Amino acid sequence: MKKEIGKIIYALREVLYGEPWYGQSFFAIAKDIDLAIVFERPNGQHSLTDLLYHMITWSEFTENIFDETKLKSVKSFEDLDWRTINPDVHSWEKGLEIFKTVNENIITQLLTKDDLFLETPVDDRTYNVQFLLNGLIQHHIYHLGQIAYIKKLLS
Repeated sequence: MKKEIGKIIYALREVLYGEPWYGQSFFAIAKDIDLAIVFERPNGQHSLTDLLYHMITWSEFTENIFDETKLKSVKSFEDLDWRTINPDVHSWEKGLEIFKTVNENIITQLLTKDDLFLETPVDDRTYNVQFLLNGLIQHHIYHLGQIAYIKKLLS
């Protein structure tokens, strides 16, 4: 059965590309961001690029659960979390491309799974894949709100 998997795929697609209840999707907001503001830190807080690469880290952590040949430790993702952003390496455009690819990979992998997969424990965590996937969606929405706010503040 793929009832729950279907709901998760739908929710993730809504956050990324759809017309979610709370406002614009991630890519609707991200596509109109002026590149002149992506590294600015309003009030010394995170920049738009900091937020994007933070979202990439936890998307990659989630993607990691699908490929046992590439399994990385939780620590390797924690070490990347809130990484130092180098504008020569971590461009906004490159980050958007990575974010899209990783999330599309998650969706593609989910399409091959059934609901039993959601019960799989996540290594080094106290929760299962369903909790992780729902958490990723919530994480995207949370940081999307920050991105929308900073975009409006700096534009």
